[in-house]
Amino acid sequence: MIDRNTFTRTLFALAISALVPLAAHAQAALKLTLGHGAAPGNPRHEAAVKFADTLKAKSGGRIEVQVAPSAQLGDDAAMITALRTGALDMSANSQGAMANAVPEYAAFGMPFLFANLSQAWKLLDGPLGKELADKSAEKGMVVLGYWDNGIRHMSNSKKPLLKPEDLKGMKMRTPPDAVTVDIMQALGAEAQQIKFAELYVALQQGVVDGQENPLMNIHASKLYEVQKFISLTGHKYEMTPFVMSKRTWDKLSEADRKAVHESAVEATALQRRLSQEADDKLIADLKAKGVRVDTVDKSAFEKSTANVDDKWMASPIGPFVKKVIAGARAN
Repeated sequence: MIDRNTFTRTLFALAISALVPLAAHAQAALKLTLGHGAAPGNPRHEAAVKFADTLKAKSGGRIEVQVAPSAQLGDDAAMITALRTGALDMSANSQGAMANAVPEYAAFGMPFLFANLSQAWKLLDGPLGKELADKSAEKGMVVLGYWDNGIRHMSNSKKPLLKPEDLKGMKMRTPPDAVTVDIMQALGAEAQQIKFAELYVALQQGVVDGQENPLMNIHASKLYEVQKFISLTGHKYEMTPFVMSKRTWDKLSEADRKAVHESAVEATALQRRLSQEADDKLIADLKAKGVRVDTVDKSAFEKSTANVDDKWMASPIGPFVKKVIAGARAN
């Protein structure tokens, strides 16, 4: 027969053992992973960290986001595949890789479409951006925000690129983006697709002569160490869609979704601000590092790449391309 003290202690122990799992469940952290291809110091990484910190605060520490920069989880194409299968929760990814899954993303990359970032954001934050988000959801990705990958410029190790003729025969690296390939070929360059994580070494070893990227990417990844000529061509805009796997989204509660959305809005505002501030500051810094930075005859470049618009307006996504071009010209 159990004495009274033993009985009381047993009841107390049982009560505690029952409460511990409940408390642990209430506090259980939801761990999510956010992968991207940019280097630390890039606005994309800074915004990803901001998102993680904000979401942790808004969820009372319950939702933790691990940020994996510099293509640690694979290149952009691999991360898109992982997102769609649910193997990766989130990614701040490239326009080109997204276009492989949702072709309409390519429309925002037509040559010389936007004179400044604000024009692009106005379209992305309106009905055309909503249309893209709807098409993304159909492919298993929920758009949390349209981050920025800037207006793109060219760099190379050979000579100043001041007019279209200067690119003839040049080996230029492009991302996995069909529009960028078309632009390079229209200018007479030889386009070669190389993963961004492998770009520095490819430039260093002379596998390609040059590349094109926004200045913030050139700076953060130290491409200026192996590229001493930069031409401010401004030939193309690219966004960085910030997306979540629909499989992850569908598992979230309404309260968690609200926290994710609010955190994404704050991170998007930071990323865009950092992107907009980058160019003027970086031009001065790149010149101080011994890089020659040239302006170009943009009208000549526009004329040489006009056929790229025509090709894409005649493509299966032509109707959307026409809407984006019309929207950009109306701004």
